[in-house]
Amino acid sequence: MQEGIEWLVHAIEAAGAPIIFVGAVWAFPRFATTGIRRRSFISEFSKIGLSLGRFLILGMEFQLAGDVLRTAVAPSSAEIGQLAAIAAIRTILNFFLTREITQERTE
Repeated sequence: MQEGIEWLVHAIEAAGAPIIFVGAVWAFPRFATTGIRRRSFISEFSKIGLSLGRFLILGMEFQLAGDVLRTAVAPSSAEIGQLAAIAAIRTILNFFLTREITQERTE
């Protein structure tokens, strides 16, 4: 059972990294092209940043899901502490990214 769950954890975490990578690969050429073609690209830059932020949030959610699943099997006190620290950091990052996305949408 523990081996099966460990395999699932790796699969879930492996899904998070490509999401972040795809977001970066998608955003960089748009950023470079926008910077070269336009003198004032603030609004376009915000759109690119919002899209990249969405990829980051989704990727981090997959990473957190893997951490939660890993700890759910037979957690030790140290693992629970590590999960709490990781969850807190990722939650804070997600909060600020989501807030920035919301703020950019309203502008």
